[in-house]
Amino acid sequence: MLELYTSEGCSSCPPADQWLSQLKGQPAVVQAFHVGYWDQLGWVDRFATPAHTARQRQIAAWNQQGSIYTPQAVLNGRDWRNWGGRLTTPPAEPGLAQISLRQLAPDQFEALVTPLAGAPSRWSAYWTVTEHGHSSKVKAGENAGEFLKHDFVVRQYVAAGVYASDGMTAQKLVFRSIAGTPEHARQLNLVVFDPQTGKTLQAITAPC
Repeated sequence: MLELYTSEGCSSCPPADQWLSQLKGQPAVVQAFHVGYWDQLGWVDRFATPAHTARQRQIAAWNQQGSIYTPQAVLNGRDWRNWGGRLTTPPAEPGLAQISLRQLAPDQFEALVTPLAGAPSRWSAYWTVTEHGHSSKVKAGENAGEFLKHDFVVRQYVAAGVYASDGMTAQKLVFRSIAGTPEHARQLNLVVFDPQTGKTLQAITAPC
């Protein structure tokens, strides 16, 4: 599970955004969280929300980092600086949870999450909806004059609570997504993680 923390106001971010776009079709859950702390330079990133920055700060706490930065790649909950260059599939790790996902209605979904042997005593999860094919003509800030293209853009981010790993008992999670737009292909993602360390236990992605 790969997260990129990026901003249209950061001049170092476009190469990371371009690299992320190359991950289309790869066997990975990929998400681009736009953050707003570069907005003060004059360009407001329309994809940024305070919740994205809050998640990045939580990741920094889990990784014992003194500050947050962009672009930051996070692989399975861990700060990952070995990104870019020749494209390789991010290394997979054994899952400690099982996820069964089904669609109940056009914008309504249900997942059954079952912790497996070796899972921590508690687990947490979050949903996202990501979209491809976004672009912006930046008119101010560090990227003034640039035409930026984005894929895997997080358009909806919803925390799904914290649960006890009660043996092998499945927990039902229900999610209602924002309406889709025909011009932007989108994906639904569910990420299960350890709330004490941020380590990914399992993640799933599906077109929606």
